[in-house]
Formats: sequence, C-alpha cells, structure tokens
Amino acid sequence: MIPQTMVSNEVYLLPLNDDGSPQVAGEYIYLAPKTQDPVTIRFAIEGTSSICRHGSLWVNIPERGQPFRRDKFREFKLVPDFNRTLEISVPIHEAGAYAFYTTYAELPDLANNLLAPARTNGTSSKPQTKKTKLYYIDVAPRLTLDGRPLPLSALSVFSIISKFMGKYPHDWERHLRGISDRGYNMVHFAPLQVRGASNSPYSLYDQLGWDSNCFPGGEKDVQKMVESLEKNHSLLSLTDIVLNHTAHNSDWLLDHPEAGYNLVTAPWLESAYLLDTKLLELSVNLETLGLPTEVKTDDDLIKIMDAIKKEVIKEIRLWEYYTLDVDRDADAAIESWVVGKTDFPPDSLGPAGIDGLRAAGGKEQADFLIKHALKGMDYLGERFRRRVDPNVAAAVLSAALGRYEGETGDSADQAAARVKVVELLDIVNVPFYKEYDAEIAEILQQLFNRIKYVRMDEHGPRLGPINWENPLIESYFTRLPRNERTAKHKKEELALANNGWVWGGNALVDNAGPDSRVYLRREVIVWGDCTKLRYGKGPADSPYLWEHMTKYARMLAKYFAGFRIDNCHSTPIHVAEHILDEARRIRPDLYVVAELFTGSEEMDYLFVKRLGLSSLIREAMQAWSTGELSHLVHRHGGRPIGSFEVDEISSAEVRGPSRESSDAGVNGSATPNGGQQHYTREIVRVIKPVPVQALFMDCTHDNETPAQKRDARDTLPNAALVSMCSSATGSVMGYDEIYPKLVDLVGETRLYTSESSKFPVKVGEGKGGIAGVKKLLNQIHTLMGMDDYDETHIHHEDQYVTVHRVHPGSRKGYFLIAHTAFPGYGNGNGAFNPVHLTGTRAKHLGSWMLEVDSSKEAVEEVLADKKLLRGLPSRLISLPGIRMEVKGDETIITVRDRFPPGSIALFETWIPAAEHSTGLDTFVTSGAKAAMAELDLIDLNFLLYKCEPEERDASDGRDGTYDIPGHGKIVYAGLQGWWSILKDIIKDNNLAHPLCQNLRDGQWALDYIVGRLERASKKESYARLAKPAAWLKDRFDAIRGIPSFLLPRYFGLVLRTAYMAAFERGISLMSHNIRNGQWFLQSLAMVSGQQTGLVKSASLYPNRLVPSLAAGLPHFAVEWARCWGRDIFISLRGLYLGTGRFDEAKEHIRAFASVLKHGMIPNLLGSGNTPRYNARDSVWFFLQCIQDYTRLAPEGLALLDEKVKRRFLAYDDTWFPSDDPRAYTTESTIGEIVHEVLQRHAEGMKFREANAGPELDMQMSDEGFNMEIKVDWSNGFVFGGNQKNCGTWMDKMGESERAGSKGVPGTPRDGAAVEITGLLYSNVNWVANLHASGKFKPASVRKADGSEISFQDWAGLIKDNFEKCFFVPISASEDSKYDVNPKIINRRGMYKDLYRSGKEYEDYQLRPNFPIAMTVAPELFDQKHAMHALCIADAVLRGPTGMATLDPSDMNYRPYYLNSEDSTDFATSKGRNYHQGPEWLWPTGFFLRALLKFDLMRRSRDDAEGRTEAFQQVTRRLIDCKEMIQRSPWAGLAELTQKNNEHCGDSCPTQAWSSSCLIDLYMDAEAEQAKLDAQSLPLR
Repeated sequence: MIPQTMVSNEVYLLPLNDDGSPQVAGEYIYLAPKTQDPVTIRFAIEGTSSICRHGSLWVNIPERGQPFRRDKFREFKLVPDFNRTLEISVPIHEAGAYAFYTTYAELPDLANNLLAPARTNGTSSKPQTKKTKLYYIDVAPRLTLDGRPLPLSALSVFSIISKFMGKYPHDWERHLRGISDRGYNMVHFAPLQVRGASNSPYSLYDQLGWDSNCFPGGEKDVQKMVESLEKNHSLLSLTDIVLNHTAHNSDWLLDHPEAGYNLVTAPWLESAYLLDTKLLELSVNLETLGLPTEVKTDDDLIKIMDAIKKEVIKEIRLWEYYTLDVDRDADAAIESWVVGKTDFPPDSLGPAGIDGLRAAGGKEQADFLIKHALKGMDYLGERFRRRVDPNVAAAVLSAALGRYEGETGDSADQAAARVKVVELLDIVNVPFYKEYDAEIAEILQQLFNRIKYVRMDEHGPRLGPINWENPLIESYFTRLPRNERTAKHKKEELALANNGWVWGGNALVDNAGPDSRVYLRREVIVWGDCTKLRYGKGPADSPYLWEHMTKYARMLAKYFAGFRIDNCHSTPIHVAEHILDEARRIRPDLYVVAELFTGSEEMDYLFVKRLGLSSLIREAMQAWSTGELSHLVHRHGGRPIGSFEVDEISSAEVRGPSRESSDAGVNGSATPNGGQQHYTREIVRVIKPVPVQALFMDCTHDNETPAQKRDARDTLPNAALVSMCSSATGSVMGYDEIYPKLVDLVGETRLYTSESSKFPVKVGEGKGGIAGVKKLLNQIHTLMGMDDYDETHIHHEDQYVTVHRVHPGSRKGYFLIAHTAFPGYGNGNGAFNPVHLTGTRAKHLGSWMLEVDSSKEAVEEVLADKKLLRGLPSRLISLPGIRMEVKGDETIITVRDRFPPGSIALFETWIPAAEHSTGLDTFVTSGAKAAMAELDLIDLNFLLYKCEPEERDASDGRDGTYDIPGHGKIVYAGLQGWWSILKDIIKDNNLAHPLCQNLRDGQWALDYIVGRLERASKKESYARLAKPAAWLKDRFDAIRGIPSFLLPRYFGLVLRTAYMAAFERGISLMSHNIRNGQWFLQSLAMVSGQQTGLVKSASLYPNRLVPSLAAGLPHFAVEWARCWGRDIFISLRGLYLGTGRFDEAKEHIRAFASVLKHGMIPNLLGSGNTPRYNARDSVWFFLQCIQDYTRLAPEGLALLDEKVKRRFLAYDDTWFPSDDPRAYTTESTIGEIVHEVLQRHAEGMKFREANAGPELDMQMSDEGFNMEIKVDWSNGFVFGGNQKNCGTWMDKMGESERAGSKGVPGTPRDGAAVEITGLLYSNVNWVANLHASGKFKPASVRKADGSEISFQDWAGLIKDNFEKCFFVPISASEDSKYDVNPKIINRRGMYKDLYRSGKEYEDYQLRPNFPIAMTVAPELFDQKHAMHALCIADAVLRGPTGMATLDPSDMNYRPYYLNSEDSTDFATSKGRNYHQGPEWLWPTGFFLRALLKFDLMRRSRDDAEGRTEAFQQVTRRLIDCKEMIQRSPWAGLAELTQKNNEHCGDSCPTQAWSSSCLIDLYMDAEAEQAKLDAQSLPLR
C-alpha cells in the first residue's frame, strides 16, 4: 500500500489580468511565509483570456533542489477553456526575487474573412508571439536566532563602524556584549574590508581583504567573531556591500583600469576630463594670474569665474565637441559631389521629390541635412565627432546645383559648390552652438555654486586657500600613476572617473554613461576618494570586475546574515541582481536592506521588486517637527487597531495527492513525485497590496544626532517611538550614549566608549545615556514582532505622540506616551489631555525623563577627548508623574506636572472582554456552513437579498433596508447588502467609513440583522432560517461585550463568514457547470437567487403564494411591475435551466401557460388577476423556453404532457375576473398550449385589449389598444402591431404632453420583427421535428381560409424567404435578389430589424435584435452574410457592456436616457429614446452567442487554434461586464447604460435578463467545447 501523509501548504492565490499583469495594486507581490515550509504561488488565469492564445506562463522559480537562475524560466502552457479558470501552482522553496511573464499570440481583430494560416514548408506555422514585461514575486527571508524564527518586524539592528571598535577580540567582545545586553538582535557592520587612502569605511582598497587593524587573523577572526555573535550574544550580523566604487588607490586598478570609466572605455568623458584638468591647472596658477587664492567675497568669486571663462573655457575650445568641422565636411561633400557619390536615404524625399528640395530655401535644405545626414550624434565624444555624411550632402548639392560636369561645364564649379555647402553647414551648426551655449551656462552656474558653497557659505566646509592640495574644484577624475605596472596601458586608460551622486538624478541612468553629461556639466557631488566602477551591460564588458565583485559578495554571504547595499540607487540594477543572486546561492535567507534615494516611490518599488529587498532604510531623525515624526511613526507603525482581517483566507481545503509541477506543465498539470502520496491541507490566501517593508532607524551613521538637530533630550522619546513600530528598527553606536554630533567616518580617529560596554545594563534609570530604557524598548519590540503585534494607533497632540500597539488576536498590547523635545519646547508638561483607553486595562511599566547637559562647556569637554568618542553627560530619571484611573470599562491616563520634553511613559495593556479573543476569532468564523446546510435557494433569497420594496412587501410596510447615517440605505436587507459595502471597507481597511462609525456608535446593525431573520424564521415559509439566525445571534452576542472600536473588525469577520457560507451554499445547490465554473459565471448564477423569491404582492397565481422571478431590482420588484412575461422567458433559460433550477423553471412555464389568451401570454402577469396582453413577442420567448426545457431538463419532454388549469377558456377571448366561476375550471396540457399558440397565430387574431382605456394605460392612445396579428402565407412570417402601440421589448410609449409625444411610441416595431421571425421558425421547426419523431401529436395548423399547413411546410416557407426579405446585400449589384428599396438603405451588409413596418425606413434601422434570431435559428442565415452583419454590429453597436439600441449613424440616435426629462424635445422628453441608442445589456448575451456560433461554424473542426480564437473573441468582449458585476453593490448587471457604458441613473442596477443571457453564453460555450477534441481544447 502506498504511504500517505497530510501536509499543510500555504497557497498564495495570484489572479492574472487579461494582459498577463497581476491583480495586485502596484504589482508589488510580497510574500512573508509564516513557517519554514515551502509556499505555493497559484496563478489563476481566466480560461480564454488574451494570454491563452498560444500562451505560456514562464516562471524562474526553480524546482526543489535546483539552483536559481534569473534567466532560466520554466514554461507552463496555457490551454484555453472558456468555462474554467486555469490554475498553475508553483512551489517556492527559498526566499528571493522571482519573476514571471507570459507569452502569447495577439488576438487578431474580428474580421468578416478569415486569414489563411501562414505556411512554412507546407505546414502551418505558429503566429508570432508577444512577451509581457517581467513581474516580480518577492519572498521574504526566514531568519532564525537561537533556534527560533525571527520575523523581520522583530529585528532591532545596531550599526557600528569597525575602525572605532578597537582591537579584536577584547574591545570588540566588550562592545558586542553591551549591544546584546541592550536588547538588540542584529549588528550592522559598516564595511570590514581594507580601507583606502582616505580611511573611509566606504572607500575600499581591497574588497577581498579584511581590515588587519581589526582582524589581525584575517578571515578566521571574522568567522570567530560572527560565530561568537550568535552563540554568545544572540546577535545576527549584517554588513555593507559596496558595489559602486572602489578606493581611488586600489592596487588592482593599476592592472585593470578598464574596470573604471576611462577615456578608452568611456570616450564620451573626454571633454569632461579636459575641463577638469584645466580647472585643476587654474588652481595653481591663480597667484601667477594675479587672482585671489582665497575666496572671501563675492568680488573674489566673480574674478575667479572670469578667469575660468578666459583661461579654461576659451582655451580648451569646448565648442569643438559640439559642432561640425565645416571645412572638413565641406571638403568631403565636394569630393563626393565631384565623383558623383550621392545618396538620398530611403523615404527622405517628400512628395515633390528632388524638385521640391531644389526649390527649397537654404534653411529647409539644412534641415534636410540635420534630419538625414548627421553622424556621430550618439554621444559627445572627441572633437568634431559630429559630422555630415558627405554623400548625402553631395546629393543636396546635386539637387540645388545640378550634377558636377567639370570646371568648364554648364553646371556650378567646385568653388561655387563649396560656398553653397559651407552656407548649409553653417546653418546646421546653429543649433549645436545653441546647445554649447546652454551647456556652458550650466557649467559656469554649477562651478559658481560649488565654489561659493565650499569656500564661502556659512554651512559649507570653508576650505580656505586654493592650491594644489586644496584645488579650486573637487576633481572628477583619478589619475593613475605612470609606472612599470601601468606602462602597458594607454595614457587615456589611466584617467578614471570618480564616483558621486546627482541631485534628482534618474537612478536607472548611468551618470558616467554615454547618455549623461553630468560630469561635463559639473553636476556631480563627487567623492574624490572613490573611483566609479564600470560594469557595462554584462560580464563580457568587464570580466575582471564581475569576477572580483562576485567573489566579494559570496565571501560576505558566507559569514553575514544580511547585506546593506550602500548607495543602492546608484548601483546598476542588473549588477545588483547578479550580486544578490550569487550571495543567495551561499545564503538563501539573506536579509537585504538598502538606502534608496531615487526621489520616486515608483522607482523605489522597481528596485525593491527586482532585487527582492527585504527592507528600505528610513530614519526618524529626518523629521523636522513632532507632527512629521508622528507621520513617520504612522507610516511604519503597522495597520490601524481594529483593522479588518487583511490576511483573507479564501478556502482551507484538502487536495491530493500533491505533486510538484513539471517543466512542460499544461494548466498546472504535473507528474507524480515518486511513489509517496502527500495529501495537502491547503490554506489559500489572497495576495494583498503591501507597502515596502522598512528598517526604521532612530538615527543612522550618516545623519546628525538629536543634540545637533533637535534637543538632546529627544533621544529618548524618538527612540521609544521608533521601537513601537511594526517594522524592523535600528540605531547606531553613539545614539544611546548621546554623542553630541555626527561621527566623521573619514577623519575621526577616536574609539567608541559606552557605559553599556563597561557594566551590565539594567532596566530603568541610570547615567550615561538611555541604555536602561532602550533595553526594555528593544525587548518589547522583539516580543511584539515575534508574536505579530501588528495593529497600531498613533495620536499626535502638540508636543506629544502616543502609540498603542496591540496583537490582533489576543488584544494584548503596549502603550507609549512620548513627550518629544524639539527646540523651543521648554521644560513644562505641555498641557497634555488625559488619555481614555476604552474597554482597556493598563499596567504601568514605568515613566522616565532624560536629562542632558548640552551646555557649550559640556559639548566642548566631550569633543576635546582625544582618545574616546563620548556622549554628553546625561541621566535617566524615573518619574512618578502618571495617574491612572479606571472608570467603568475605560482606563484614564493623565500625566502630572513633571513630565517635561524628553519624557516617556510605558504601559502594558489588555482588554478584559477579549482575553480569549484568539478563541473568539475561531468561534465567530466557524460553524457557518453547518448553519446554512439546510437552506434552499428561496431561503437564501431572504438571507442574502431583498431590496427595499421587497422588504416592505414582506413586512407589510414595517421594515425596509438598513439606513447607515452618512451613507444611506443599503441596497439589500440581507447579507449581500452589507457585504457589498464591507468588501471594499475590508479591502481598503477603511475604518473611517460611516458603517464603521455606526457600529462604534451602537449595536443597531447587529440587532437589525438578527431581528430580521428571527422574525422571518417564525413563518412557515422561512422556518429553515432559524439556524442561520441562531448562528448569527450567537456570534453577535459573543462580540457585543468587546470595546466599540473593535466592533467593526468583528462585525466584518462574522458578516464575511456568514456571507461566504451562504454564497457557497447557493452555488452548491446549482448545476455542475456552475459549481465548477469560474467566479464570473457563479456571480451571474447567484442573480438567479437574487431575483427569485417569495413576494406576497406578486405571486405567480392569484390564490397561492409561490416564488416569482423579478424583471429587475429595485424598479421591478413587487406588485404588478415584478413579473413580465417577456423578461421572465428571456431570463428563464440562463437563470433557471442554466443553473439546474428546473422546478422553478417548470413552475413559471405552468403559471404563464395557465393564463394563455388570444394565443398569447401576458406582458404583465399581475399574479393572474389582471394579466395584460399587449406583447407580441412574449409568447415566442415562452415557447422557446418550453423547447429549451424539453432539451435541457431531466425527462424534459414529459413537460408537454403536464396539465394546467386555465385562467381563461381555451380558444375563447372572453375576459372575466379571477374569482369568476369559469376561472381555473378547464385544463390543457402544455403540449396543447403550444399548439394553441401556433393555431391562433396561424389563423390570425384581431382584438381590443380588455379594460382598454386610461385606467389600463394612461399613456396609450385609443388606437393603441387595438391588436391585430396574422401570418402572411406568402412567406410564413407573423405580422402584427401598428404605429400606435409597441408590442416588442422596445416598448417605450411617448408620455410628454409638453413635447407632443404622448401616445406616440418611440419604437412601434410593427410588421414582422426579425427576432420574432427567428423565434417563430425555431418553434415551428421544433414541433415539426417532434411530430416526425412521434412526440407531438398535431402535424399542422389551420389557416384563416380553413386550409391546413404542416409545421414542416410552415418552417420551410419561413426558411425559403428569410434571407430574401431581411438581408440588405453588401453590393447594390445584388439588390435584385432581395426585397429591398435602395433609396432607403442606410447601411449595407446587415439584417433588417423589421419587414414591412408602418414606416419603411424603420425596416432598415440597424438594431441588436437580429442576433436573437441567429441564436435560436442559425439555419435561417447565410453564414457569410451572418458573419458580415455580426462584424458590423460589433463595430457599430457594441459598447463596453451593452449593445446600442440604434445605429449611431441613424438620425434618431439619442444615446442618453433620462426618464425625468420633461422638455419640448419630441425625441427624448420623458425618456422616449429608451431604445433609440442607450446601450442595453441583455442583447449582449445574444450577440456574443451568435458571434461564437457563427465564428465556430466558419472554422474547420480540426482547426483547434481557430476555434480557440473564436472563444477568445467572446472573452475579450466580456471584460467590462465582469468589472460591472464586481463593483456593483447590487451584485448584478444593469438593465442599460448610456453611451459608452456611462452610468444611467434611471436603469435598474441589476436586471434578470442582463445576467441570464450571459449564462446562456456560457451554456453554449460548454456545449461547443464538449464537441471538441479533448486534446485540443479540454474541459478541464
């Protein structure tokens, strides 16, 4: 027997958009695994999205045990499937920055004619594929310390500079012990390598050598130190990696100057080097030139600037790097002209050709040269690099002067030609001189500003006299010496660009590359001790450098748990990728932090995503005020207290056996992994957008201390605020000790000293800095990070900031009051208001103030120490200054008088009512499925939905939907009404939403939800709701006692759990294709539950309450307006037959069959009491549903034999009320009803509506109540209606007396409507076939003249005449074959909307009705004609969601519907243009069904690719419908929109047929897919 094991697997669901991009805001996908086990990324791709056409998903996530290669991608083929979401699961075993992309063939535009597939060697070739951009998945490293996981938010990092640490191991061990004793858990070492001449730790002489002053034993000492860190001090290690530059005196540069930017590897720097050299020379010549050597005044500076212009700029002839050498280029042009070498580049001459160029003026001819003849424009290189192509210049001369025919010929001679070409070249040079002038102005401005700053400015370094050692400018270049080692190199190779940075520079542009001139423009803030390293595009460009720096990275990764990338923004990103990849091979869980100064959050994200950066360094000392400090703490503090559960678990299910995906997987298919079967319990999490993680430092080694920037006392509150944040935090040696100023990394020679390094650190007060409290703060920070205390409330009040950080489960927390100390705050307590902690208890852990002697004398004394770096005299003093009171359920904290700036108070907090809240979370999110298990779809209609009119109807007017103050009424009284609001609140964590405030203000919402269900459950019809009511009551009772600020979170948990369980229950009651369908199909299917329910005022029968189907909500929800015959039978196939609700389908068929009259079903049912018969099309949709039922329902044909009692008498048009003795006394079978419909139409009907007059319809004119319907037996079509009524779905009657439109239909559509004709044929042909197979007894109908016609002949008659009567030929030459009036034709290649209507032009209007006929009766249509017409409709009528109801080119087109408009506009007043342009959604379903049907018809059965394309054309056209249903609070598709999907305020926001017709589409698609070869297009 094969062994079986159960494995828990964290799965992160990543849906991809139609273009292959991830459905994650900002596209930043960050995964922080909660265990050491592998995690799975599950890509979810809609089955026929655009990327599935010849599509593949490519990921560079390696299989288990395989090395990561950034450029090695595994392929997963995407095999299309219209009805399913493709899922591809890829396990991720290690941390890192992974990438994915998709390749696919672009979907061609929909066209009438198919393009023949390209063929190569007789075989079809695949279309060219496109590749999306790379998207990144960053997986956080999993650090461990002392055998326990150490989350990144638990890190407390401490920075040290090794050269100040003293001797290893004695001095080092002492300091490291003190660091550990203060509660830090990671040490950041500035570079430990051999330093260069400047002695800066960031200017490395040898990247592969360790500083012998610190580590005399070299690498062995480093290894011992790191091991001691972890074993003896519980400290992880982090070190800098410096990739941008090397020390300017690095020995290896002498052998490898190509590793830098020299004048050979970067010839574009020649002019910058020349300028730099001349400026240095001027520095030593100032005195000789009689100029000041010390800049003391503006006058001195002006004199020097004049000398720069004269002695430097002018002397080096810098313009020669910008301009053409006119003499050289003129000579070359003449030479080419003389020998006839002329060349006009392709497409360079305009329509006028050479004659046009000849006639042009000199300026235009010069412009021609600028556009087509310039060379050497790629970069600013050597002098006169820019030149004109002599052959092109000669061509222009030939055009202007003619060909050269010798000095004695008739043409111009060489002298004249030279004059001409010089004239042109001088014009070409004009913009180059302008460019030069602008650059010189910039160079001079930069020089002026820099010299002024370094020599004169109060805050500058004031460098003093100018000489060779201290030149006028910082040199931009290192000049390597000429010696035996460098003799093999060219002189130009020995000038290397120094590194630096540029204000506001683009981090992705190489500042020393060919596309940048910052070295010439003097825009670089340069580091003279560092040479910039040149990596090029890859290792081939600088082999030694790549190898050397790779060794360096691997060496560091061998010992250190993390890297800090120095100047990450200046590091070429492809270099950083390579280096980190190599480092992660050595240490997969490498913690990587970086300082990024890109100037753009978008650019920061780019670096973070591509490099997999764990954290970005951020610093509290950057804040210039208490308010700004509060802002920074808020940014890094964590999510707000009471946040909704953002780590949404979409499911927790068992799958198995589990398998590792194979390289050539298909839609995630895989090969078995050995013989062992692993059953996997999956926890599926939705990937949420997250901010970039921070390493939030109270101060870094690069920035000034509190004693310099603020008040030295702020050291304590600043540190405490940082420690309370839900991120990695850090500090630097000297901060806790209160160093008076920033330590100079380059010039400083003194060593560290710290009280913590001398004596054990005790929590509480003490001298020599803040170590005693920092220890407690670090301990709390680590505890909160390890236990996921990630909810925080930050409050700023004048000089104070308070932070409350809590655990989202246990609700335990820590609370900090920090009195900041910015300049001018004095010594008072700052008048801080009492703090009210609602529902919370607190334990005072301590209060302290920091006293610092920051007097001038104290500072001078500390700085005068020649050996040691010392802090200012200071002491921590415990304060009794806190008062705590408990009043009711809240704790009130007050600071007393003595709580000066530089003080903090720290508390431990808990919420008594939530002491078991971890269990509470479990309780409120469990048991819901069991509570819903017995509900049927009618119960769910009440539980989930019920709009305002329905709720009023159910409660006899007492109850409506819940009204949220500041928001308004929710759209449904049921759970969907709440969830529609909550889903966005939860997604955005919007605790400020009015619903959240309403919940905090009181528990009315809880009472409403439970009370509503409890009242309903007492009724027999809803008795099963007792269990959900009890479940909700128990859960709400459990959360009623928690503090009100937590109520929104727990309410959200309960509601989401209940909603999901109810939704899943609804789906489980539906058919297989719905249960296994994609989210969109399931959302459409639930509209069936939304629109079907018990409504007392709108049953299907006059004397019996049964569920009924609404046309739409909320306008068509109750009473007479709910049940429309037409709407029900357009909706029934999708909402009932497509979801497996066969009983409801049958009930609606039977109910409408029972009220058959005039051979018609009612337009308005009126519960059978007041049916109205004014719709000519309803009965045909009714018959189509009977036909569909017999085909789709189990034993569907039996429906025809079912008997129904008749509301009226058969074949008798007498009207009588429902309580008349004749009502419901006779009965007919459904089959007899079908025959009666056909018979009545065949012999014709002429009647006046019963009860005609204003009480029946106050808008209708008298003539409009007259109905006449008959068949024209010359073609078999049914004709009906008149110009005074509107008997099809386009049924808007004019209502405006002011506009004169009252009683004038907007769209009468009399005659033979195209959709009725298609439905007629479908149903006549159906009964003909049933009769032929012995399943329908009648064979014929009787005409008005008494003769009989068989169903078969009737169907044949329609088919024979349809194309002739309805098609408008593409070419006028074909008109004689069709029944058309060429004078009226507006558009060709389409199908008429009507045949022989009362206004002939209305026949020829393009409307979206013909696809209905195509869908139900495709055999009526010529396939080519059909496809042509569909392409026209696609281009002309189709909007983003709906179909325009009229051709925009029609003079009657009015696409904006406003029912309330009462203007004088005949066309639009009172919404008469309802169907004259606004875009209706239900025809979209029929259009897409027809498009799919006919697109598949024209493709070969074995053309799998083409058939896939047909599905994808449909998918592409559903995008906006999917977006609509996702964002709609009504969870449905609207009735209609205005033009181009603009919102229509008068539309029903959810309409039954809008959703049902798209379910129809999915039904068709599944039926079509079932026909296909499973290999070419599998269902799964």
